[in-house]
Amino acid sequence: MMVKHYRATIRGAVQGVGYRPFVYALAYDLGITGTVKNTSSGVDVEVFGKQKQLDRFIERLSSDAPPLAKVESVDLITLPSVNQVRVPNTFEIAPSHVESEQSAFITPDSSICEECLEELFDRSNRRYHYPFINCTNCGPRFTIVKDIPYDRPSTTMASFVMCKACQTEYETVSNRRFHAQPNGCPDCGPTLSISVEEAQRSLADGEIIAVKGLGGFHLACDAQNEKAVNRLRASKHRWGKPFAIMVADLASAEKICTLTDEEEKALFSHQRPIVLLRKRPDCNLPDQIAPRLNRLGVMLPYTPLHYLLLANGPSALVMTSGNFSDEPIVYADDDAADRLSPIADETLTHNRPIHMRCDDSVIQVIGGKPHFLRRSRGYAPLPIQLDQPVVQSILAVGGQQKNTFCLANNQHAFLSHHVGGLNNVAAVESFREGINHFQKLFEIKPEVIACDMHPDYYSTQYASEFTELEVIQVQHHHAHVASVMAEHRLQEPIIGVAFDGSGYGTDETIWGGEFFVADLNGFERVAHLEHLLLPGGEKAIHEPWRVAAGWMYAQLGDDWVDQNILFCQTLDRSKWNLIQQIIDKDINTPLSSSIGRLFDAVAVVSGIFKQRSVQYEGQAAIELAALADPTLTEEKYSLPLTDSVIKTDQLLLALLCDLKEKIPNEIIATKFHNGIVEMIVSVCQDLRTVYNLNQVALSGGVFQNRTLVEQVSNKLACSKFEIYLNEKVPCNDGGLALGQIAVANAHLIKRKLCV
Repeated sequence: MMVKHYRATIRGAVQGVGYRPFVYALAYDLGITGTVKNTSSGVDVEVFGKQKQLDRFIERLSSDAPPLAKVESVDLITLPSVNQVRVPNTFEIAPSHVESEQSAFITPDSSICEECLEELFDRSNRRYHYPFINCTNCGPRFTIVKDIPYDRPSTTMASFVMCKACQTEYETVSNRRFHAQPNGCPDCGPTLSISVEEAQRSLADGEIIAVKGLGGFHLACDAQNEKAVNRLRASKHRWGKPFAIMVADLASAEKICTLTDEEEKALFSHQRPIVLLRKRPDCNLPDQIAPRLNRLGVMLPYTPLHYLLLANGPSALVMTSGNFSDEPIVYADDDAADRLSPIADETLTHNRPIHMRCDDSVIQVIGGKPHFLRRSRGYAPLPIQLDQPVVQSILAVGGQQKNTFCLANNQHAFLSHHVGGLNNVAAVESFREGINHFQKLFEIKPEVIACDMHPDYYSTQYASEFTELEVIQVQHHHAHVASVMAEHRLQEPIIGVAFDGSGYGTDETIWGGEFFVADLNGFERVAHLEHLLLPGGEKAIHEPWRVAAGWMYAQLGDDWVDQNILFCQTLDRSKWNLIQQIIDKDINTPLSSSIGRLFDAVAVVSGIFKQRSVQYEGQAAIELAALADPTLTEEKYSLPLTDSVIKTDQLLLALLCDLKEKIPNEIIATKFHNGIVEMIVSVCQDLRTVYNLNQVALSGGVFQNRTLVEQVSNKLACSKFEIYLNEKVPCNDGGLALGQIAVANAHLIKRKLCV
């Protein structure tokens, strides 16, 4: 009797997620024999059986996969049928096989599952209150992996030898910890440096604790203790930027914020990102958590240790990245002892090493869909599938701020975890280490490097080090638009709207308020914001009063300082005299078409932002946006398009009139947002008429503005446009690397076709 014989290669996120045990149990259930093993490409299965059972087996490899698995493809080969006597009697998990080419995906870290959480608080369970409990459905993955295939010797758990009980679980097919690589228990697994109870007492006493998590250290304190929160701000040098908080459960979240169903779903997802939620009017947390903002960044516990800390402890903890402002998150114990000791009163660490740092992800829900502000823990390094395979392997190095890099091979773009601003030695080292780690993990040796055009970006300078490789420079805002096109697999020309703080333009001015007609091969700049002055260059970004003063001077002349508004009344005239001189002599006063800078100018002129300098990136614009409420008024400031330039003179005159009439700040902020929305829709309508295009891509950091995105999307939809937004990557500079990959590959494809 002849028996059917198949071999299947399953590709995707199928290692470290209980996929082999799942295949084993599936084969046993269907009466199929053969083998399953991890390889450098994914999971390989060789099976023998009857046709009906094999068909069902192949179908269920995707449909019934474990919760953390993401099956991208099942490549099936039909082998010659074999005689019954040559068919194996059992189904086995074979040893992993390392191939010359690696293409298996690394699974992101995942929050503790319900089964492990139940065991954590079960007094009869041998892992009761064990802070490192995990199984094949949860726990560390990306942050502990050194190499693939994903087996214990290739992780930072290699030094922990399993006790007899854990080894039995690991080898028992029916057990939830069957081949769970981070498996351990109080007898054989990682241990804490101090007890949870000791840490809780310190938190209750108002102390700051450095807590080692999955991808690095957090700095934690009782979120209701105003003194502790202020001390953390001072010690961390993070004066105004909002803190993230961690709450024990949904009930705790609902005491401080209001949630939609979609936001609740995001909070409880196994990725457990920080979710921006609307702050309740009766929220009992200190205003210093998120000064002058109406939303809080909230996350639920995602490790067993977090659950233990919050059990019978504070209802909410500040849980901010363990670093000084603008530095990468600390992840190594010796580094924590050095860099965090000036901030933290106590350190709660453990002896399971973190191999790759990975900060928390941040999302907000807009229009019922999650949108990334930061894509990192829980999501990286799962790849984004490209519409077309890359002609050559590409490394895209992203931008200067909110940096991520991306490696592309075949049809996959592996976008990195959040690196951050490349403004200091620690960040640069993290950037370089991350690139080296990704190249090793995915065995991608880049043949082409894509980077930004800005000569002063560290990432651009890094790209220039590889003199033997082709370097393709991609204009900043084209990369933003291309990131949307890559996500949604758009190839034909579209209207691209790229609004952000700054990006190097092809005319060597600073762009940021751009309308393009673009495809992946190139773009035409068809409209842009009227130029603003940046007196002092980069300093104007940090001191937005300079932008406001330059704007009023350019529009109103010398007499602008005599306007009867708070900004002019409190202006330091001696400083303005110096600024006026550098403007008049055209000394270090670059031109900028940035909408982000216009937000800054309006925030300052209106008196909404009164500080001399910002305390974090985009602060003035964020505080302006926090006051906007489209339900307050339908009035708007006018921003007309004249000869492809969006003019701002009418906006300024109307704003000054409202200020003199004592119009409330909320109305002013709303009228400004309404005006920006109307301008975007109007320009898109004009471009549709001229270019016969109906698809619009919106990208750039300004589109983190919830009010703006909601209003623009609604009005463009009413005008029958097809609207595309970033959903898989951030719209800010965290998504640039994906756009750089897409543009670079389009150039390579075009060149190949022309040869």
